[in-house]
Amino acid sequence: MLKIVKTSIAIATASLLFAGNAQADVSDALQNICTIVKADDKGELRKKMKRVQSDFRMKLKDYYTGVTCGGNSLIRTAMLNDAVETGTLMVKKMPKGDLSSPEADGKTVLAWASENGLDASPIVAELNDRI
Repeated sequence: MLKIVKTSIAIATASLLFAGNAQADVSDALQNICTIVKADDKGELRKKMKRVQSDFRMKLKDYYTGVTCGGNSLIRTAMLNDAVETGTLMVKKMPKGDLSSPEADGKTVLAWASENGLDASPIVAELNDRI
């Protein structure tokens, strides 16, 4: 009986250590995603998203709100940098409900785009088609 208790405690401790490391690994894996979006490298963004999904079982919707590029979300960053390819890819990969919900500043992506004069962006056109 004592062996079972000791083994259980050892397993629980090990799992806690690995869980803490997994969070840091996700941050490391997503570290250069802003650079990829700004460079409009659709192929590299697709690889990054696939790698995060296979390694950590996380889709774009799972980490989208946690990643900011200079205070802006990934789609907003794509709009500001005229990164049409990466912006439209992210719009297609995000659930419709998440695209129409307010972001950290309380504004939806479409409302923010119209306030910043980005209504003519092809990414906004893709957003309107999806919503």
